[in-house]
Amino acid sequence: MADMTKNTAGNLIAAEKVEGTNVYNLQGDKLGTVDDIMIDKVSGKAIYAVMSFGGFLGIGEKNHPLPWSTLKYDQSKGGYVVNLDKKMLEKAPTYDRTGDFEWTPDYGREVDKYYGAPTYWM
Repeated sequence: MADMTKNTAGNLIAAEKVEGTNVYNLQGDKLGTVDDIMIDKVSGKAIYAVMSFGGFLGIGEKNHPLPWSTLKYDQSKGGYVVNLDKKMLEKAPTYDRTGDFEWTPDYGREVDKYYGAPTYWM
């Protein structure tokens, strides 16, 4: 069986390769990295990228879910670009990396509303 994670074609990429990808703002400043992807179980579409941001040496970092629609892949950077600045991220919905967190529809709507993204939650 072929290893599909080594060779990706066109716009397809293995989830494990997205994890660790840098996220930049429009000015080219690195904001964080993609730590995880939230995928719709039924459609298989990526709905959120979970980005780590803040803290020092991993201490105090928070998870910032970003609606997938806010990310644009920039091949020249080898990462994703978002129209956000650090101040906006500091006030954005987050959740603690170390705690038990349960994603609810209300939380998802809060994230979508904050970023002005179309809501995934009905």
